[in-house]
Amino acid sequence: MAAKSFDLIVIGAGPGGYVAAIRGAQLGLSVAIVEREHLGGICLNWGCIPTKALLRSSEVFHLMQRASEFGLKADNIGYDLEAVVKRSRKVAGQLSGGIGHLMKKNKVSVFMGAATLAGKDKVSVKSKDGEETLTAKNIVLATGARARNLPGLEADGKRVWMYKDALQPPHMPKKLLVIGSGAIGIEFASFYNTLGADTTVVEVMDRILPVEDEEISKFAKKQFEKQGMKIMQKAVVKQLDRADDKVTAHIETGGKVSKHEFDTVISAVGIVGNVEDLGLEDLGVKIDRTHVVTDEYCRTGVEGLYAIGDIAGAPWLAHKASHEGVMVAELIAGQHAHPVKPESIAGCTYCHPQVASVGYTEAKAKELGFDVKVGRFPFIGNGKAIALGEPEGMIKTVFDAKTGELLGAHMVGAEVTELIQGYVVGRQLETTEEDLMNTVFPHPTLSEMMHESVLDAYGRVIHM
Repeated sequence: MAAKSFDLIVIGAGPGGYVAAIRGAQLGLSVAIVEREHLGGICLNWGCIPTKALLRSSEVFHLMQRASEFGLKADNIGYDLEAVVKRSRKVAGQLSGGIGHLMKKNKVSVFMGAATLAGKDKVSVKSKDGEETLTAKNIVLATGARARNLPGLEADGKRVWMYKDALQPPHMPKKLLVIGSGAIGIEFASFYNTLGADTTVVEVMDRILPVEDEEISKFAKKQFEKQGMKIMQKAVVKQLDRADDKVTAHIETGGKVSKHEFDTVISAVGIVGNVEDLGLEDLGVKIDRTHVVTDEYCRTGVEGLYAIGDIAGAPWLAHKASHEGVMVAELIAGQHAHPVKPESIAGCTYCHPQVASVGYTEAKAKELGFDVKVGRFPFIGNGKAIALGEPEGMIKTVFDAKTGELLGAHMVGAEVTELIQGYVVGRQLETTEEDLMNTVFPHPTLSEMMHESVLDAYGRVIHM
């Protein structure tokens, strides 16, 4: 059978791949996309979207329990875990189906199957119907990543879970251990803790949410502990002894190992790039610790071969993958493309309270040699936060004292995952403290705290 020829082939239909395909098609390229499992990738089917649907259910449940604070009455409050999961799966299904529609609308040829690079400019696709060859001068790898399985802590889907098991739980955990306190670990800990699981989080680093600013980590930890979560820092799970109805975890802290019993364990200890079985080594593609090495334009060093998203390394975020997809498609189509700068990408964690940040932490800014001015503003000083019944939180801003450049912004509290975008736009527009101070923020909104935090950095705070 003759090979089908395209201008661009994208391998992987997650938020990096499908966006690259759409942008390429918009720019007049003939595009094929190869996906072995689900359109929308992990993000839409098993990651960002279904977890947010679950967390929304737990947030509403939490508010129902606080009904009397708002002058409301709610009796016999409870939940149906099966129905909560069903809603989450429905939300994921709706969005995944939407990707198929977008592919048709943009005339992108979809091939469901496993892709291998069969040589330069050549992709072999194996599906249940057999094998076919596609050719293109430009190929984009967007195969994403999967959860890391540590030896001895492997998931079995019964008592020890990965994120997929936690999204479709075989039972409601009564006593839960979460290994790892990055975004995935903390989100699941927050969800199950809110639904009543006795939850313990173990983190190997000296603080939870280790990529966040230290003050934000500390604030979040206090809030989680108030909610009944147990948090063990500088701790390592050495082994898991499994029985039918429980798991005994051997946890080392301060050089001593102690045993703790749980009925469920969730492992969230990072991710591994999907670099296997693609034929990368034969083409001479450089791989470093399961990630494809690229330059700032996502080029692999092999002519016409690009890598975007999780397979190309940190930050492992869907929105980074999408923007790299657009950039690479524009580059291929001969347009002027801007590299995606990691420090301009916001990170969001949808636990309760939410956490969001962009740019450098205070410690990182100092380490890079900046003389910094730092501002803070607490939720308790904001009228909207108090009216919402959400007075716990803070916003922190970090500026270059010499130029007034906004180096970083860090938030913890209600709706901060939506607020952070204001600072993201500010950084993109190369805003200074003066621009932010002269901006009129609407009242009463949570966003006013963003203004006050900037004012605080320059000794001009009003409401504190």
